[in-house]
Amino acid sequence: MDDPVESPDKAAIRALYDRAYATFDNGDLHQASALFGELTVHRPNVAYLHYMRGLAHKYLRDWPASLEHNLRAQQVEEEFDEASAWNAGIAATAMGDWAEARRQWAQCGITIPEGDGPIESDFGMVAVRLNPWGTGETVYARRIDVVRARLLNVPLPESGHRLFDIVLHDGAKTGERVSGDRTYPVFNVLQTLQRSDHRTYVAFVQCPTVEDKEALEAAELPGIGFVEDWTHSIRHLCLRCSYGVAHLQEHPKGDADAGNDDWQAERQLGIGAQGKAAVERLLADWVAAGPGRRVDAIESREVEAEGPAEGSVWWRGFEDEDDDDQDQDQDQNQK
Repeated sequence: MDDPVESPDKAAIRALYDRAYATFDNGDLHQASALFGELTVHRPNVAYLHYMRGLAHKYLRDWPASLEHNLRAQQVEEEFDEASAWNAGIAATAMGDWAEARRQWAQCGITIPEGDGPIESDFGMVAVRLNPWGTGETVYARRIDVVRARLLNVPLPESGHRLFDIVLHDGAKTGERVSGDRTYPVFNVLQTLQRSDHRTYVAFVQCPTVEDKEALEAAELPGIGFVEDWTHSIRHLCLRCSYGVAHLQEHPKGDADAGNDDWQAERQLGIGAQGKAAVERLLADWVAAGPGRRVDAIESREVEAEGPAEGSVWWRGFEDEDDDDQDQDQDQNQK
């Protein structure tokens, strides 16, 4: 990167420049924005200084300021800069400024449906990391525009997210998830744009056979979104203990392909549903249709998603993460 400073007080401005980047790298985003703002007073036509202010405000999820500074970066940049266009597009999408979002995606050469309102199309499957500044639960989603996606897994209730939420995600890939013979990019979720009416219910049941479990997963009923078997897909967490549901602690091997000879009957399910009554009816119908089936408990917790703590550097990539982190990445959860 070329030296941005040519003024007589070059050493002082260089020190300010170094402080701005160090402060950003330490996660003090408000201070970083202020320092980059000071630099733009000295060098108003240096595009990447405006871009860095916009980047700081993106991670603060301060969308008007992020859009303002990215647009300023574009105004003073001699050549097209894809990074500032992406961040301006993200900010405009978060604000519902569809004309600006469409303009930014067009600059990036992204083909989008014609129109002047929200972008509604199929941009393919991705994996998204919920609350990347926290537990970082990873679920699958289908993108409906460049940076909006609809969740297709039943998230843990503790995540504060719901099945079918429409979320805003970042444009930078932070890892990959392999499912079958496909590899999906992972993007950090920045915020929820549209909250679903499908709450998460956790059901603890007895499934005598694999076929009993499959029958429940395949069951359909108005008000029910998806039923997912979390017994082995939620790692390092005993949900029965978490919810205070008594059981005999078992440590079975993974049984995704298990037959009935080594089957674990005690299952824990995640159910995305519009209400508890629908869940109770679904499970009652299932119990009545087969011998030995039993429901031990149905639980639900309503939790609000929390934002990032001041000073956390949560946006860095997870390419080197341990595969044993607490994620949902089951093949069968791709609905």
